[in-house]
Amino acid sequence: MYVCLCRGITDTQIRKAVQAGKSEFRQLKQSLEVGAQCGKCVRMTMEIIAAELDKVELETAPLYYEVA
Repeated sequence: MYVCLCRGITDTQIRKAVQAGKSEFRQLKQSLEVGAQCGKCVRMTMEIIAAELDKVELETAPLYYEVA
């Protein structure tokens, strides 16, 4: 799905960038130029970043808890 129509940036491109370590909006703006023109895509981009970071956090969380 296209997130930024001005620059032709898709949600897949944003997700891949976040997975590659670009976890802040300003990093994505520098590399993909998302949100650099009209700004209507900023909210959706932030939601995608948050969703990807949540997914990474769940994947790296331990599956057990220590018993005291």
